[in-house]
Amino acid sequence: MRVFAAFLLMLTGLPWGARAAISPEAVAVLYNESVPDSKKLAELYREARNIPKDNLIGLTMPSAADCSREDYERSILKPLRQEFEVRDWWKRRREGGVTLPVSNKIRVLVTIRGVPLRILPVPKPAGTTADPNNPVAGRDEASVDSELAMFGVEGLPVDGVLENKYYKADESIKDADLPFLILTARIDAPTVAICERMIRDAVEAERTGLWGRAYVDIANKFPQGDQWLEEVVKANLEAGIPTVVDRFNETYPPNYPLTDCSIYYGWYDWNLNGPFLNTRFQFRKGAVAMHLHSFSAQQLADGTKNWSGGLLARGAAVTIGNVYEPYLHLTHDLGVLHRKLLEGYTWVEACWMAMPATSWQGVVLGDPLYRPFRCLSGTGVKQDADIDFRALRAAALEWKDSPAERMRQVEKAADRMKSGILAEALGLEALERKDSTGAARMLRVAKSLYPKPEDKLRQDFHVIAADRAANQKENAIRGLRDAQVRYGDLPEAEGLKAWLNILDPPPPPPPPVPVAAPGKKPGAN
Repeated sequence: MRVFAAFLLMLTGLPWGARAAISPEAVAVLYNESVPDSKKLAELYREARNIPKDNLIGLTMPSAADCSREDYERSILKPLRQEFEVRDWWKRRREGGVTLPVSNKIRVLVTIRGVPLRILPVPKPAGTTADPNNPVAGRDEASVDSELAMFGVEGLPVDGVLENKYYKADESIKDADLPFLILTARIDAPTVAICERMIRDAVEAERTGLWGRAYVDIANKFPQGDQWLEEVVKANLEAGIPTVVDRFNETYPPNYPLTDCSIYYGWYDWNLNGPFLNTRFQFRKGAVAMHLHSFSAQQLADGTKNWSGGLLARGAAVTIGNVYEPYLHLTHDLGVLHRKLLEGYTWVEACWMAMPATSWQGVVLGDPLYRPFRCLSGTGVKQDADIDFRALRAAALEWKDSPAERMRQVEKAADRMKSGILAEALGLEALERKDSTGAARMLRVAKSLYPKPEDKLRQDFHVIAADRAANQKENAIRGLRDAQVRYGDLPEAEGLKAWLNILDPPPPPPPPVPVAAPGKKPGAN
């Protein structure tokens, strides 16, 4: 009965530390006058978030994704400064050899599809060599959005990076005394239709809250990046968000069954792959998804190349990326980003709290005002598809200090509700605790409760992954072959073959039979 009571408590709406929204009056929207769709999208976003009409800025600028430093300064930087002056949005003065804003009414700048994405590097004189001890030095290529974060400051060098004073902050940008910094985000994707959907989904998902399953792909590439993703997993366990974790070196295998996916964090591969190439795959509405890679946002027009554009094309509402090589320590700290989202901050605040540098390579994609977890206390419009996930969150709140009792009550609820989602969540948690016996038992229960074969298949994947991680190679191979028999007709079963080829690779093909030259026998000299 206590799980049911906790669930009822969720329905009433608990007060939770949700952060106050950024005022629409503090948001400016920049679009390209040379691109008709850019203005239309700007107006659509303005209406969706009730931003004043006077906060739209149209400038004539290059329409290509790449622009030169000269074009950036001539058509974007200087005209934008002029607009802020004319509209009396900021006050600037000269201090310490630079001119900088000392007050600023605008805290967020939204760039719209059509605004250039990247600033190309200025050609270096012949004979110039990079400093191997400081690969950042002398580099002036950057994302337009990262440059615009401090566009009000004049007199700074254009090469290298600038420190982001909002990095790891613990307050909303509206309360931070940082008038020289404007948080930037971009509404951009492979098509205009995707951009429109991103805007709608963020607004709609904010009303219901973002519920679903998380998938975290830890690639074991570099300890720092792996640790960021481990922090995502830990935060989800505390929050009651069921999380599938892959700690193998390769990314998720082809067509892996990522059902009910509302959160995805992964690394490290050049182009979109694995389950995201499955034509049946679609993120849940409002999904937060990102893949850490040096060139994840190198371009956004082709949804099959790199990662940022492709994740958005498959239904994600927001993502991040890099337009050139950022180096790991100068890209978004995913652990910080995720925790700030869970704390109720807006998308743009969480992203900039996680980014140590400006005037560099990062780009934030999606509605900056989106707060995916504003309903994490149980508020928001209730939907049938979210009930099981809301129940897990309710249990996490009700028995925060009694994990054993929480798991006991959730198991009872899984039986009562006939919920594969609840049973799988317990199995996944047991895997994280290294409780292989408990995990296998709950995953069997989940498999019996799920009606869809792709969800049943995922339970087999969990068990096989546990055997693989424990170096039980023969058990893993046997599990893969058995699953192929049961699920061979499913598109999602392609992942079984990929794992089987890793654990039990087929023998190499025989060498080609030599072909004799005309008039000679094979092997003759």
